[in-house]
Amino acid sequence: MDQNPEQTLNSTVKAWVNNTVQAPVDNTVEPPVDITGEAPVEKLNDVREVHFQTKLSAAMLHIASLQNPVSEDSSQLSDTMQDASLEGPFGLGPLVFPSLQRFNNINYFLISFCILSLSQGTISGLTRVSTGNFEKDFYLSRAEKVILTISYDLASLLVAILVAHYGGKGSRSKWLAAAALLVGLASILFAVPYLKYDIVRPVEDSEELCIDEEERTMPDCEENIVPFKSEIIIFSIIGQSLQGIAGMPMYILGVTYIYDNISTYMAGIYLGIADAAFVLGYGLGYAVGSPNLRPSFNHSSEEEVNDNFLLWQFNWFVGFLFATLLAWFTFFPFLCFPHRLPGAHKPKQQKEKEPLAFYKKLKNMKYGYNLQDLFHALWSLLRNPLLMCYSMCKATEALATIGAAEFLPKYLESQFLLSPSRATLLTGIILVPGSALGNFLGGFIVSKLKMSSRSQMKFIVITSIISLLLLILNIFIKCERVKFAGITANYEGTGSLGNLTAPCNAHCGCDRSTYSSVCGRDETEYFSPCFAGCLASKHLDYEKTFYNCSCIKHGLANADSEADPIDATSGKCNTKCYALPLFFAFFFSSIAFSSSASIPITLIILRTVPHNLHSLGIAVTYTTLRLFGSIPGPLLFQLTASRSCIYWDINKCGDKGRCWIYNKLKMMFILMGFCIFCKLATTFFTLLAFFKYNVSRVGSKNAKKRSKK
Repeated sequence: MDQNPEQTLNSTVKAWVNNTVQAPVDNTVEPPVDITGEAPVEKLNDVREVHFQTKLSAAMLHIASLQNPVSEDSSQLSDTMQDASLEGPFGLGPLVFPSLQRFNNINYFLISFCILSLSQGTISGLTRVSTGNFEKDFYLSRAEKVILTISYDLASLLVAILVAHYGGKGSRSKWLAAAALLVGLASILFAVPYLKYDIVRPVEDSEELCIDEEERTMPDCEENIVPFKSEIIIFSIIGQSLQGIAGMPMYILGVTYIYDNISTYMAGIYLGIADAAFVLGYGLGYAVGSPNLRPSFNHSSEEEVNDNFLLWQFNWFVGFLFATLLAWFTFFPFLCFPHRLPGAHKPKQQKEKEPLAFYKKLKNMKYGYNLQDLFHALWSLLRNPLLMCYSMCKATEALATIGAAEFLPKYLESQFLLSPSRATLLTGIILVPGSALGNFLGGFIVSKLKMSSRSQMKFIVITSIISLLLLILNIFIKCERVKFAGITANYEGTGSLGNLTAPCNAHCGCDRSTYSSVCGRDETEYFSPCFAGCLASKHLDYEKTFYNCSCIKHGLANADSEADPIDATSGKCNTKCYALPLFFAFFFSSIAFSSSASIPITLIILRTVPHNLHSLGIAVTYTTLRLFGSIPGPLLFQLTASRSCIYWDINKCGDKGRCWIYNKLKMMFILMGFCIFCKLATTFFTLLAFFKYNVSRVGSKNAKKRSKK
């Protein structure tokens, strides 16, 4: 390794000249031999000169014929020496401590990367829950909702290619240190509004009961305007953008750094652990954020909400602060990791000997820092059908995940009568462990079985089909619909469907912006005690009961402890539906099988492109994912969710807020239909890639046969 490459090249050429070059001897140029053994000195020198020139010319011709192998071997030797020279110690430049060299390996790098991924996942989960809370409580416009939804993906889309181009040629660990800094800074920006403003606002005094409309005070619409709403939106947009920018070094450069420093068949396990860390962090964010959601009056009294709102707001702040400290904990380790870990050139050499899955002419492609080289490399990658097919697979899987995260809480809340916080928490329990388990098992299985690219394609098809079948089974799991006055029932013939107001409550002047459902003794659900015409209420044994309800005329009335007949109780009517565990099992299994294809897809993409284009290939994948998955997905799901809404929150000032009541059947078909469509698309693109892969293999085999002939 200490020998100069030029000396090695010269010695190699000399060895080939001396050992393999045999110049033909021309007898016509040799002088007649003197039998006395004596020859003139001048003639003898001429003969030797001619003979040497003949051998030299023949040797030069033979060297010219061997020029390509010599240059290839020398370039490989030069690349190996260059890779070895980039392997360094664990430290900050010249500041190296021998006692810290135990951390200079891929295992400790993976631990640091998992901590950073856990931090960003926690922030993403907290942001997802809190943004949904903003949309409901602050009556955000559609444009404001769109900006909050796509700012993360739009920022990552804009920087993905540039991060891969410049970061892939630099010190990737230093880029990850910068990403850790940005993740912590973004989390602080999310936490500032909870420290500065009253985000979780106390509930204003409101009258649930039926009173004469003349006695009600009309709300002042100017007081309902949140003065700091624009500041909260700005903080959120900047924080989301920083998160998106920080994510690209993590999931492009971090993934390729792990892959380059580990053998091919161990890469699946390491990448599976790294993906699972982010998913677990997302679940942790859901678990921390969901208890801090302000419940509706269905599940909590007004006094309880007002007493706890400061505690809930403090919990939001602490959650974001914890994620910041977790991200910044990895800043110093990433600064200390070298450009390449010791021994990284060995797995690289082994991977370079493996055949490429497609476009083998890209193997020795070189491109520099300028934009012309970047565009040339991008054009070459975009023409790779395997890369593009599996990039679309990533996009369709992202669509399915976004659809589940968007619809599942609403579906659980309406279908199985759960509170908002419990539905959100259960969504995290279904999505997070299922995705984490699938990511890890997918990487573990393909690594332990040492699957080839062809076998991994079959694995993706099989898991997608199983996930699809489990989703189809979920369609048949549903509960009976409850009669809802004004929505599915018409106040026993005195009202009309789609109108909560009927003759029995017309004098009450009820507010439709306060959803506090009650279940009457007639087994009918009412939007609020006011719409049920109730005149009195009591708190008995942690339950609120209502009396003298003019709209409830039938049904068996139970007496309370004070012998007063109860007309209605707070909350939804019990449908006696026990299908939730079965739905949970099927949907959890479907998510696990679906996620198990994630790591094999990533490994196929890394095998599809040569080593020097790994970062750019992953960047193309994430760009495709953003363009066809994560950016249009939320917009599409929000639009379709609004179509399944039966009753909106519209206050007396005309502001449109959250959807109070969804059509259960329509929501089920939307949720399951999107997920089934995405799994069908994943299966289609995988089969298309499998076909292209087989065609390329047959073509390469035929080309080898023709070359041998």
